[in-house]
Amino acid sequence: MLKRIEKMFLTIFTILVVLGLLVLIVPRIVTGVCARGKVYAASEIQTRRVAIVFGAGLWRDGSPTPILIDRVTAAANLFFAGKVEKLLMSGDNRFVDYNEPEAMRQLALSLGVPDDAVVLDYAGRRTYDTCYRAQAIFGVTEAILVTQAFHMPRAIYLCNHLGVDSLGVESDLRLYRKSSMLTWNLRELLATTAALWDVNISHPVPVLGKPEPIFP
Repeated sequence: MLKRIEKMFLTIFTILVVLGLLVLIVPRIVTGVCARGKVYAASEIQTRRVAIVFGAGLWRDGSPTPILIDRVTAAANLFFAGKVEKLLMSGDNRFVDYNEPEAMRQLALSLGVPDDAVVLDYAGRRTYDTCYRAQAIFGVTEAILVTQAFHMPRAIYLCNHLGVDSLGVESDLRLYRKSSMLTWNLRELLATTAALWDVNISHPVPVLGKPEPIFP
């Protein structure tokens, strides 16, 4: 009798583990399929008026992380190559001492991007928010997305489902620490599941405001 109960609990546990893995893995497969054929080398991507650059965290001193540095650098390179006219830099600015968009702007200026080519979105708290606001606030209907390979499928999936026809250029310009990449990839599993939930079920509305079209 005891062995039968143990076997039953083991079966239930196994089923729950398998279901949990499916919940995390299937969304990554879905977004990967949706992004297929939409990611290009910077030299090969078609010209579009706007590049969207996603925030990726700041250090305690307010300086951008290596991942964020590479995103801004890759976007600047697209601008210099004549692939885009404007860089929409979207990040978190909920707190006075944490301003991702401004840190991204300062980095872009230091790279030689003119200030009038930079547009800041201070309420890009999540990728979902960035894509939603790109269309709703800034009037962007098509864009080049600039981010790393681990994040690109979710970004393309979200933007294309939220009214921004998107292609991508990966910004993996260096080798990142293995521990950092492990953390980002594990986080991406959860974030991708949440993205599919948001787009298909909950439809949350992010912080909005008065429209500020990039190209009136």
